[in-house]
Amino acid sequence: MTDIVDQATRSRMMSRIRNRDTAPEMAVRRELYRLGIRYRLHNSQLPGRPDIVIGQQRTVIFVHGCYWHRHPGCRMAYTPKSNVEFWLTKLEGNVARDTRNQAMLVEQGWRVIVIWECEVGNRTALRERLAKLPEMRSGADGITS
Repeated sequence: MTDIVDQATRSRMMSRIRNRDTAPEMAVRRELYRLGIRYRLHNSQLPGRPDIVIGQQRTVIFVHGCYWHRHPGCRMAYTPKSNVEFWLTKLEGNVARDTRNQAMLVEQGWRVIVIWECEVGNRTALRERLAKLPEMRSGADGITS
């Protein structure tokens, strides 16, 4: 199946997809700030360059897009109908890289939390989940989805 737009238009559209300061990430950051939890952004010294790093608690937060990171069971994690082989390879590679980076962080003693794009829409649930961060014990608890 061919694309419905020409190559230059598709290239321009894809170049506008941001990988930082996305709407879901900004929503999580606003909630953390409201809760008085201070953080750093995009630490390039850590595997996977986590979106949010809470150093005092040795906690990192990844705010994942459901489509790009293949949120299991989510309606937004669909497979494109055109160029299927390319997209499956690309998206499965993203998941494998995420798994590797998260495992390295856990080995280094970081607690890893993944917040999915579809979870950000429910502000009450997001606020309740983030409010539990200070209560969690310091250290590596592993990956929390």
